[in-house]
Amino acid sequence: MSKYLQDASLRYAGLQDGTSIYQLHSRQLSNRYFILSSDGTRRLMAFPEVVGYDSYLSMLPATVAALRHLFQQGQGGDDVDILTILRGGLNYPIEEACYRCGIRVRDIHFLSCERIIEDHIITGLEIKYEKLRVKKDCTLVIGDIIATGDTLKLCLDQVVDRFRRRGGSIRKIVFFTIGGTRAIELMEAKREEIRKIFPEFEGFECFFYEGIFTVYTSPGATGINVPDIDFGWKGGAVAPEFRRFVLDHPYSILEKCIIYDGGARRYEIPVHFREALEYWEGIWGRADLINPAALVGEKLGYDAPLSFKAWLELNHFKDLKDSSLEQLWADEKALLENAAALSLETIAGQRINAINTILQQYE
Repeated sequence: MSKYLQDASLRYAGLQDGTSIYQLHSRQLSNRYFILSSDGTRRLMAFPEVVGYDSYLSMLPATVAALRHLFQQGQGGDDVDILTILRGGLNYPIEEACYRCGIRVRDIHFLSCERIIEDHIITGLEIKYEKLRVKKDCTLVIGDIIATGDTLKLCLDQVVDRFRRRGGSIRKIVFFTIGGTRAIELMEAKREEIRKIFPEFEGFECFFYEGIFTVYTSPGATGINVPDIDFGWKGGAVAPEFRRFVLDHPYSILEKCIIYDGGARRYEIPVHFREALEYWEGIWGRADLINPAALVGEKLGYDAPLSFKAWLELNHFKDLKDSSLEQLWADEKALLENAAALSLETIAGQRINAINTILQQYE
């Protein structure tokens, strides 16, 4: 678990236009971190079938709600600049959300950060293209996926350096992400670094969709998850609405995280579905080697049934006054206790057939 989550708790910050907003509280945090949970983002995160323009639209209500929440608190500004990190940043409806909130976008900046691949091995990252119009007192709004945080670190270094060299300054960064705990570690460090360059820098306002996830550090219970790319729940903080949504939709909890795709889900849909298909074919081919109880425990974030109090502590829910949490705990407990009876071969076969049927429409 990230050191920033060890004593952290989620507190309900309100309901904005159908989106639940939670704020992460910890004495260690210098920036502000929120979790957004909405009908659209829950569907997006649970079902790989949500693709194309629909994947973009699914994020729009929550993004609008977050911006309205900020501006109602007086934490926004009169206008903003958008920084788009290509290609993943194109998935995020930042410009349209600003328009719907009546926020003026002064400029849209672009950075293209690409992997350096040698002999089929990723050896580094490189900024291939930039379009930055430097100004003073800039509020940057960014949307991007954060797994390891390496891409974001490189891009922030580039932007801060350009603003410094050309006489500009940055007042605040508002960040939207389907991302993990390493975002917090990076942003806490970057806040101090940027303040040394721009003393007026107020820090980051970071919004996570549905949860602050973690990345796999090993192939996991399946033996096929991808370290530093695939997201999981263990050691993170996941919105209770999303946990409930996943439990209410059979087998969603077993899906591979296929969010980290740099835009394939919206722009290269066959690539996206082939990745989902490869995962389920891997489950099908290894079903007799995978312990379903261990897999479900891995997905829930804990390996054995917990007391309600321990469950609240583990999931950072101890400060939430929500009468439905005890039933959610009981249902997760029941799922974990009955997981050994799951037939992974049957489930994988059903998912393979469903994805193949959809894939035919795109090839």
